[in-house]
Amino acid sequence: MSRPFLFSQLSPGRQALVRLCQATNYGVIERLHVRGFEPTQEPPPFVMKDLKLDHDEELRPELELTNFELRSEVQRLMDHLDELCNGIVERLEVHAGVPRRIVVCLPGCFASCFQRISRGMPDVKEEHDETV
Repeated sequence: MSRPFLFSQLSPGRQALVRLCQATNYGVIERLHVRGFEPTQEPPPFVMKDLKLDHDEELRPELELTNFELRSEVQRLMDHLDELCNGIVERLEVHAGVPRRIVVCLPGCFASCFQRISRGMPDVKEEHDETV
């Protein structure tokens, strides 16, 4: 997928994720399922907002815009969704409506590592020792 630079270039599922980040403003989105490179709302992710009690929270001004340029963090998030394909974003941290950090669960990741070991592939230390 080519890198989208404008909100309007995103698929509806990815637009919904950007809007969820904007609406969250400050907080965490957990257990976001990704299927076929697309974030899904089934099952719905857990959203936890971080609210300050010393003042009222203002809505993100981008929520009113129909199109806008995407921040580099949003573009990187989309790149990670492209790499993930099918899996779960366990934790997505949002600051000022922008995704800042993710933790992903890669299905089958450990299985592929164990398959490498069982096929007799050298581990990293052994490879390093041979090249030194």
